[in-house]
Amino acid sequence: MNVDKPPRISEVPAKVAPLEVLPEEPEPRPLGGQERPIHALSALTLAAVDSLWAVFEWAPPVWLLAIPLCFLAVFAPTFLIQRYLKNDSPGRALTFATLLAVLAAIPIPVMGTAVGLGLLAWTGLGKIFGARPPKQL
Repeated sequence: MNVDKPPRISEVPAKVAPLEVLPEEPEPRPLGGQERPIHALSALTLAAVDSLWAVFEWAPPVWLLAIPLCFLAVFAPTFLIQRYLKNDSPGRALTFATLLAVLAAIPIPVMGTAVGLGLLAWTGLGKIFGARPPKQL
């Protein structure tokens, strides 16, 4: 036995396997349309401004000033949040900003109603307040 030379396993040359390169997999999208169309900060802005109606509710003469101010106080930040944080198109950001601003301008606290509850659930605002994420199967 020769110890100067390593042993050969086989005299047949090794086969070369062809290399297969697969295309990059796209990021998985949420199942069942779970992507929320309204950013949670937009809903939080609506909730904050809408809570001011508890003060204005019993003073209808103040509504002439309060309605446009509440509209603007929600419209401007919501448009910017949707446009630059959520990366929506300008038209989509304008649509959601207008929708939330109109809800804020209604002279009753909307967030205490079923509409407000549905909106908060739709935007996933519970994630900000520490709701547990769903379990992965």
